[in-house]
Amino acid sequence: QGPLVESGGGLVQPGGSLRLSCAAPRLIFTIYNMAWYREVPGSQRELVASMTLSGDITYGDSVKGRFTISRGSAEKSVDLQMTNLNSEDTAVYYCNLRVGPSEFVNWDLWGQGIQVTVSS
Repeated sequence: QGPLVESGGGLVQPGGSLRLSCAAPRLIFTIYNMAWYREVPGSQRELVASMTLSGDITYGDSVKGRFTISRGSAEKSVDLQMTNLNSEDTAVYYCNLRVGPSEFVNWDLWGQGIQVTVSS
């Protein structure tokens, strides 16, 4: 098992909701940025949402107003609440954490990816 544990994906009907979670239970470093990306075959991985250590949040244009990124209930975890899903949200979603001992020395951790399929 990798350092990041993702959960919550699956099949949902158009207009439905899903909540993705990502936890790093064994992480000993500071998390400087939390983010979710998604990827569909033949396309580049795109940013869905990100949140910095100070709480600044950025959303991809296609998900603004529908998705919400937040710190999870568990320590060192991040959630992505997705509402009003449509077929264009179908993708593999990846959790990304930028971690390290300081803001000058840090690196990216990636989850293994979790499938989200929006279909009737």
